This record gives sequence, structure tokens and C-alpha cells, in this order.
Amino acid sequence: MKLHPDLRMRRFDRIVYNFPHAGFYGKEDSLCLIRKHKGLVHGFFHNARGMLRQNGEIHVSHKTSAPFCDWNLEELASYNSLMLIETVPFKIHDYPGYNNKRGDGSRSDEPFPLGECSTFKFIHSHGHKKTFSHTSQRTSGHVHGYFDPAAPARDRFKEECGLIFDWYLNHAIDTFGFPDRWIEHNVHKALHLAYDRFVNIASGRPMIDFICFLEEINRLSISRIKWLEDILVRMH
Repeated sequence: MKLHPDLRMRRFDRIVYNFPHAGFYGKEDSLCLIRKHKGLVHGFFHNARGMLRQNGEIHVSHKTSAPFCDWNLEELASYNSLMLIETVPFKIHDYPGYNNKRGDGSRSDEPFPLGECSTFKFIHSHGHKKTFSHTSQRTSGHVHGYFDPAAPARDRFKEECGLIFDWYLNHAIDTFGFPDRWIEHNVHKALHLAYDRFVNIASGRPMIDFICFLEEINRLSISRIKWLEDILVRMH
């Protein structure tokens, strides 16, 4: 957004984003879909913060009922040196010409029910930027760390991931092969077993959930490599 030819040299008093949504990839309470939504909002904050004038504000209108409240806009803003200054009830008549649309399906041009929603107002924070840990992005286009759900949901996600990838995680020799065997073949076999288990255990869940489990395995693999690198550095 901040690199768009018509916008990159401009600064604004107000930047408004009404009801951000990453798309329809399953039920709204899906942990993986929530992570996608949070990734979208994080990216917006990251861009918008550099487009504000000195006393400018970013306004995000958002539903406040579950599961939308699990996006935790205030925390996402804090990762981008923004702080919440006010939350007010959303009033659609404050936005002349704005019409909320479903955006997908046979009724894509129809409005969606607003329900409980508010407008969150943020400004630049002059304090310390909230920190977080994230793993290397050498093998993934996704940044992990910003988008984790709340602790109980995160624990459930990790428990499910461990159950589905039990063979991959706990049978390292069979997964990665013996000497002179095809490691690639065995790894693919382990992933196929994980997919079969996902289908049997999580019947009816969208494919995006399995993709998120794969991303978690990738994150764990990168973390393990970093841990081994740190050990080697300390040994020398």
C-alpha cells in the first residue's frame, strides 16, 4: 500500500479500514483463518503507520463478538509502534457512500449483518515497540509469531498438530531414513500418513487447516535448526 505510485509520497491525517477480512477459507472460528485475518491486519498496520502525518490516526472498524475479538487488534497495532487511544461504536452513517458487502458467493453484493462492532483508533506510540520472537523466513513466505491465537487455542492447535504428525515427529529414523535410503521418499511417506490421519480425525475441516499444520511443522523444523546452530556456536 505505501509503495503504490499514487500513495507513496503522500501523508494522511486519517487512514480508515472498515471490516478487514482475508477471505473465505472455512469457518470464522478456524484457528488458521484467524491467523490469516491477523496477518492481513498486521500488514495493514505496518504499511499505514508510515503514511500518517505527525498527529494522524488509523481507524479500523471491526466486529467485537467472538470469534472476531480473538484477532486482538490492539496487540497487532502494538507490534507496529501504534497505540489505541479510543474505541467508539461503529456508526455506518458516519461514512457516506460506504456499503458493507459480503464479497463472496451468490450473495456477494449484499450487505453482511454488522452485529456488535466498534471503530478502534490508533496513533503512533512514542514508547517502546512491543517485541515478539519469530523464526527465520528462509523456507517460508509467512512470518510466524504475530498471529498466534490466545493461549488455550494455541495449546489446542499444538496438541492437534502433535497428534496428526505423530509419526513424523516421533519416528525420526523411519521418517528421515537409514544410510543409503531415500530420505525424500520417507519424508513424503510420513507427510502422506499425516494427511490421512488429518482426514480421519478432522473430518469436514477445510484444507487450509492442514496447510497451517504444515506451517507449524516447518516452524518447528526451523526452530530446531536454530537450536542446533546455537549449540554448535557454544561448543566452539
